[in-house]
Amino acid sequence: MRVLLSTYGTRGDVEPLVALAVRLQALGVEVRMCAPPDEEFAEKLAGIGIQLVPVGPPVRELMRGTTLPSAADLSRYRTEMVDTQFDVFPAAADGCDALVAAGLAQIAARSVAEAAGIRYVYASYSAVNLPSPHHAPPPRPGWAEPEPEMNDNRALWALDAHNVNAQFSETLNGHRASIGLPPVDNVRDHVFTDQPWLAADPVLGPWRETPGLDVIQTGAWTLADERPLPAELLTFLDAGAPPVYVGFGSMRPSPDIARKAIEAIRAQGHRVLVSRGWADLDLIDDRDDCFAIGEVNQQRLFGRVAAVVHHGGAGTTLTAARAGVPHVVVALRLADNPYWAGRVADLGIGAALDDPAPTVESLGVAFKTALAPETRARAKALGTEIRTDGAAVAASMLFDALR
Repeated sequence: MRVLLSTYGTRGDVEPLVALAVRLQALGVEVRMCAPPDEEFAEKLAGIGIQLVPVGPPVRELMRGTTLPSAADLSRYRTEMVDTQFDVFPAAADGCDALVAAGLAQIAARSVAEAAGIRYVYASYSAVNLPSPHHAPPPRPGWAEPEPEMNDNRALWALDAHNVNAQFSETLNGHRASIGLPPVDNVRDHVFTDQPWLAADPVLGPWRETPGLDVIQTGAWTLADERPLPAELLTFLDAGAPPVYVGFGSMRPSPDIARKAIEAIRAQGHRVLVSRGWADLDLIDDRDDCFAIGEVNQQRLFGRVAAVVHHGGAGTTLTAARAGVPHVVVALRLADNPYWAGRVADLGIGAALDDPAPTVESLGVAFKTALAPETRARAKALGTEIRTDGAAVAASMLFDALR
């Protein structure tokens, strides 16, 4: 039995599929994976015995600037990505029994699976990415935002489908015609299918029943991380009270966010741990109450911090929630970041800021909320409810369906 997994995006897009791959391998399934050609992804996959099938340009190069590419450049990238997928996916899927695609960027995946006569599964990491009258579509960079007075969720999802068609319909249907497949009239829903999988924790990010969409919520796809923390980091942690972690992963927040966060955290008497991430955040001075780190085991680390300041990525939100620590979410207006910020606020396990460039004062207010005893108590209680079996559940479902 052989399965092709495919995604395109940052670490938060790739690592859930790595978790699924490991669980599938444990069932005796051979796995291939299409992903961006970034070195860290290739190393991660090589570590579990999977060769990376590179698709598209390195994501880190696209994220290098302080702002997103222009709307015109994003449109060009998206069209080129569909062409690249139709070039790469057929060979990658050769001999496979199923193709699991994660993320709307996987425009060609269902068509390639259809042409090969194999099972196709679409997976989302957040409920907000799937159409529902219970929430609005996530922000999609490069496309015009709806008018402020447009606040009906059904109308917003209809506009979203129109925008997806405008971007992809001609390219997708051109390729489908070339391999003998009929055209599709709703690209987004074609990619999603009417039975998508939701790889998100049902307590942290539940799905609300929606007519016409039979969502299967498996739980989040994660693996236990057994890596030890670096000795220097342990020395810092042991030297005083738990610090507040500040990190934005693969995202590039406002340039002075580290300075503002450090000032706001210090003002409340806490130490600070700054994660450099792809934005290369750094310390603002050489005082011994702050420490900067690179890539470390967040599962081990977050259990030793007072709070986690992050951008609202699905993976970081899940890891902090599982650790039972409060959040301060500085939500970037991108993808599912605002959704996870809203979930943190709704659950009362932290504070959410909707300004991607907050002030020292607004950060200070958020820290007071996050570090309040009642917030910490709710965060600790919720941490005991987070499931860890999502990838195993999904792997067993796929294995049983194919068997």
